[in-house]
Amino acid sequence: MRHHTLDTVAIPEDVWWSDEFGWTPIAQSSTRSLTGARLVQLGVKLKGRPITLTSNERGGWVTRGTVLSLRALADAPGATYTLTLADGRTFTVAFDADRDFIAAPVRPAADMTDASKYRVTLPLIEV
Repeated sequence: MRHHTLDTVAIPEDVWWSDEFGWTPIAQSSTRSLTGARLVQLGVKLKGRPITLTSNERGGWVTRGTVLSLRALADAPGATYTLTLADGRTFTVAFDADRDFIAAPVRPAADMTDASKYRVTLPLIEV
């Protein structure tokens, strides 16, 4: 089975990039001049693309042990990591502290183990 990797942590390939096409590399700003004409400035964004890796109801589940490893990466202030997707694309990323890291057990129980399955939402940002 192929997988993604974040630093050295393996993530199943069916954890999908949910906002892959929700970002544009173009920044635009517009104002009005004193004559009333519209002034438009365009530029290319160099970094800052959100990369949200998400489980779903039927798959993309990770073990509690993987969640603990990912949480440790998320809790390292200022750390950057190499994200390698299962298709071979690579990105330099950091955890986006403005969005929630979510890990919820698939079947909650009082005796969760490192093998227990979790749905995750990993809020990353390209740096």
